[in-house]
Amino acid sequence: MANHILALDQGTTSSRAIIFDGEANIVATGQREFRQIYPSPGHVEHDPLEIWGSQIEAAQEALQLSGLDSSDIAGIGITNQRETVIIWDKATGQPVHNAIVWQSRITSSICDKLKADGLTELVQQKTGLIIDAYFSGTKIQYMLDTVPGLRERANKGEVLCGTVDTFLLWNLTGGELHVTDPSNACRTMLFNIHTLDWDEELLKILNIPREILPKVKPTSHVYGNTLPQHFGRSIPVASLVGDQQAATFGQCCFEKGTAKNTYGTGCFMLMNTGDQPVKSNNGLLSTVAWQLEDKVTYCLEGSIFIAGAVVQWLRDEMKFFADSREVEELAKQVEDTGGVYLVPAFVGLGAPHWDQDARGTIVGITRGTNRSHLARAALESMAYQTADVLTAMSNDSGINLKFLKVDGGACANNMLMQFQADLLGVTVQRPQILESTALGAAFLAGLATGVWKDLPTISKSWALDKEFQPQMESDKREQLYSGWKEAVRRTLSAT
Repeated sequence: MANHILALDQGTTSSRAIIFDGEANIVATGQREFRQIYPSPGHVEHDPLEIWGSQIEAAQEALQLSGLDSSDIAGIGITNQRETVIIWDKATGQPVHNAIVWQSRITSSICDKLKADGLTELVQQKTGLIIDAYFSGTKIQYMLDTVPGLRERANKGEVLCGTVDTFLLWNLTGGELHVTDPSNACRTMLFNIHTLDWDEELLKILNIPREILPKVKPTSHVYGNTLPQHFGRSIPVASLVGDQQAATFGQCCFEKGTAKNTYGTGCFMLMNTGDQPVKSNNGLLSTVAWQLEDKVTYCLEGSIFIAGAVVQWLRDEMKFFADSREVEELAKQVEDTGGVYLVPAFVGLGAPHWDQDARGTIVGITRGTNRSHLARAALESMAYQTADVLTAMSNDSGINLKFLKVDGGACANNMLMQFQADLLGVTVQRPQILESTALGAAFLAGLATGVWKDLPTISKSWALDKEFQPQMESDKREQLYSGWKEAVRRTLSAT
């Protein structure tokens, strides 16, 4: 019996594919990077055909490296950068515009108007989100309004729209399926998280025809089969899940009150809040975690726009080092930042501040400040932003975390993880498999195809790599965090 799962992990800077066996071990990996397109300051795009091409190549590479046959693959799980959105020709599959990426601030003015029209409370009540250019809805409206003839074509039913999961599924099945799941749909600002359907009132406000949007089906579900030409035979596609919800599932945060933080391009903390959404009064998002058959799980989320991307900035723009992995050694050359704080608000600030006009700031520089201080301040900015989110999360949920599970590329950095534990005063747990996002997509696909029986079976496969216990005195923690809050205050656009 086929007992391997192929997870497609379509991220912001690269497309990856990982094959897992029935014990959740990694068998093979493929990866392809693709271009980042910056048409104007604060605006980010991707070429959808590059996304598709890089993803299918990565998948074929992983299958080839594994030595397995496609008949060994029980199913495919897809996880993706979430709010990035694509519109394409229904007949040809050709994109009508570049994908507008979740990081892009191109629709800030649309969001400002929605807020001015007094829609903040309505949007939060229906979607669990705040009004921000981060989400897909205003991106769709922008394309319909600015691409010549597109709105007319949309009204005629000639184009389709979707987040990256939908575009990949459509291409894998040769245009057979136009589907998404609630974990992705709920990030569009068009989806009602209570009724679990596209919201007619919000569609009308943003002037988006419902017909161009995909059907919404459960997160773990056999949707259909790939074309035989992609992998030598048809393979069932059995999960669609947004990357952060996938990581939460991969970290086995199945119980209410458990939480994980992913250190990727951005930083994303999610806490399981059970079968009911918790309204945030502290700048967090109430979002769908996943849907298993008819059972929906919700979570609170804090979204930090720039985390690992600050290290890429030091590498690519500041030329501090040639390889991102060198940042830890550079930062270790000093005992602390020398009072320097780096607030990486390159595309505004996300949770819990939500200031789309804030811009990056470095404070506390002296004549003695060197590259090591700045490298350390860049790393520490991830931990400080996480502390901001965790404080808001505890206030909203009334839950004080006993431990935080971590994943993503930057959590391999021991110095950062120890500082994170110190700053939070909470134990930080790093799993043996850091590929939590791909693993979550694999688990969800494996549930739908019978590779894994149930959640308790999946939980047994989670294994601890290293635990970081807080060691910092509370006085020092408060002093450092106070300095960070002052640095953020200077960053905010209103000051």
